[in-house]
Amino acid sequence: MRRREFMTLVGGASVCPLSWPVAACAQSDAVRRICVLMGTAENDPAQRALVAALTQSLKDLGWQDGRNLQIDYRWGAGDPEKIQIFARLLVEQRPDLIVGHTTPVVAALKTQTSSIPIVFTQVSDPIGSHFVDSLARPGGNITGFTNLEASMGTKMVELLKEVAPQTSRVALMFNPQTSPNGGSYFLKPVEAAAPLLKVGMIAAPIHNPAEIEVVMAQLSQGADTGLIVMPDIFVLAHRQEIISLAAQFRLPAVYTYRLFPAGGGLMSYGTDLGDLFHRAASYVDRILKGERPSDLPVQMPAKYELIINLKAARALGLDIPMSVQQRADEVIE
Repeated sequence: MRRREFMTLVGGASVCPLSWPVAACAQSDAVRRICVLMGTAENDPAQRALVAALTQSLKDLGWQDGRNLQIDYRWGAGDPEKIQIFARLLVEQRPDLIVGHTTPVVAALKTQTSSIPIVFTQVSDPIGSHFVDSLARPGGNITGFTNLEASMGTKMVELLKEVAPQTSRVALMFNPQTSPNGGSYFLKPVEAAAPLLKVGMIAAPIHNPAEIEVVMAQLSQGADTGLIVMPDIFVLAHRQEIISLAAQFRLPAVYTYRLFPAGGGLMSYGTDLGDLFHRAASYVDRILKGERPSDLPVQMPAKYELIINLKAARALGLDIPMSVQQRADEVIE
């Protein structure tokens, strides 16, 4: 081979970093395919913003949809049956990787594949849900980013008592079909802490939209009742109805995501969901470059935020202590 031909060949070839595995190097010029299965509805602007955060973070890492990456999105809309169908269809496409959003989505994906890498976001209890062997060593094809710890329920009760000191009983609202371990993941720590916090604890399961108002009305019949709304995709899908009914029945409520006080709810304490999707992009990047999910530890939330809506507080006749306001990451006037 003449020198000019050799240099042309080298100049036209891609140069793969020495740190990349051979398999990843061989695919570096190929368009990679990933699927994203969201547990929530596509018509929800807040959920589309999360997908946008993932897409932008991937772009920042050199993965641009339509150039060297093809992304296929599906939206479960909080419907377990629809999630199962989409999980099967996406796995049949044999993508390079799947991003799974929320516990029901990852549970559905797990039944369909043990080989395609899965990066999860917004999963509360990956060990109890049998997605991973341990946080440090996931051990299979699944890893990702958790959204809350079980102890968060206790912290939310403490906050409720600070802003509504008269609260003598606390109801935990959740959907057993979409909440981790049927709701027990959050219920057990609150049950254990309730006597120390001098409150009674009530489980308030809801299974369908019609039950939301029924349960709220029943809770309002008891004096000095507060509400903790635990995270699951059903609750997210029906958050405006829950916020409106909590105001109607004058139930001081603490939620887990900023979406709730931003939509008129009293307060939230929980994870920055946008940050979870931003961080998930780094795992997508590393796996597409050849690392294995089993070697990437499950990561806990890096950010917790306290958001207070003073307008909602005034409507409930609550005076939020200045000590609580000063701890807040955001106070909505």
